[in-house]
Amino acid sequence: MIWHRDSNRREMPWKGEKDPYRIWLSEIILQQTRVEQGWGYYERFLKKFPDVRKLARASDQAVLKCWEGLGYYTRCRNLIHTARHLAFDRQGVFPNTYEEILQLKGVGPYTAAAIASFAFDLPHAVVDGNVFRVLARYHGIRTPIDKPEGKKQFTALAQRSLDLSQPGNYNQALMDFGATVCKPQAPACTMCPLRSTCVAYRDKTIETLPVKSPAKSKRIRWFYYLLPTWNGKIPVRQRTGRDVWTGLWEPPLLESAKPLSFKMLRQKMDQVFPAHWPATQKGFEWLTHKQVLSHQTIHGCFVECRLGRRPDWSTDFQWVNHRQLSRLPFPKMILDHWKHSPSNR
Repeated sequence: MIWHRDSNRREMPWKGEKDPYRIWLSEIILQQTRVEQGWGYYERFLKKFPDVRKLARASDQAVLKCWEGLGYYTRCRNLIHTARHLAFDRQGVFPNTYEEILQLKGVGPYTAAAIASFAFDLPHAVVDGNVFRVLARYHGIRTPIDKPEGKKQFTALAQRSLDLSQPGNYNQALMDFGATVCKPQAPACTMCPLRSTCVAYRDKTIETLPVKSPAKSKRIRWFYYLLPTWNGKIPVRQRTGRDVWTGLWEPPLLESAKPLSFKMLRQKMDQVFPAHWPATQKGFEWLTHKQVLSHQTIHGCFVECRLGRRPDWSTDFQWVNHRQLSRLPFPKMILDHWKHSPSNR
């Protein structure tokens, strides 16, 4: 705590907040997201949705558009669901106990502890990646942090270490310490006030702690996006089902478990999306992107061309112009393509 008072605090817009809505919003945005990336989203959300009622009354598409590019869209759908529950079922009043907060959709033990301690100063330890690392190194613990037994062990240790007189400040100090001193790479051990009693520093095991289980192999998917333009418009539709990016929009898509040659792709295009495609490969422009998700890697291949006639496809496609496109939420991969496309859509 002394270290935290001595000008070592990380300055962030949600630091020191007591409004549970703002704390909840920041925590949901920062799940699986770096602070540097989440900062701007947090500020944009607050500007557009300054309180939970404004967020609850917004359309799904408006909220998804604000979230666009942040990834892990289940977080956003949970955000919408919980905002409406708080606004309409609880009259805008945020629950003020750990147990009630934990019942909110999209809120797990870590997020519940963060809201409880920061907003209501309740004695619950916050155990994020920074805290796992500090505790593992300081105590020399080799239990994998991503296993149930590891999570249980570290949570219990963090709870025993908690300063019950000021839990919010203590939690923030420990998280800041892990982010600025006990860093994943090149930790600042020479300036660390805990090095004389740190097991990892003594045993020279800093680089091997904390321990994580071996990574599982990821599913590989190839997404072939067709981007035909007709009369200045392109076809898009909303993704449905329980797959990635549900609720977002996309152009016609052909999926494969392996890369396709142009001949193979053209055959699938003619079968699934019959149209007056250009006669040769020279009539198309190709760009490929890759997006690594938590459990899968998606290779996106974008096939652009111009059509002389609008295809007669199913009614779930909407042909939209550039202005209409800018109002719809799209996956980051598609946004990145449009940003770098030779056609400068």
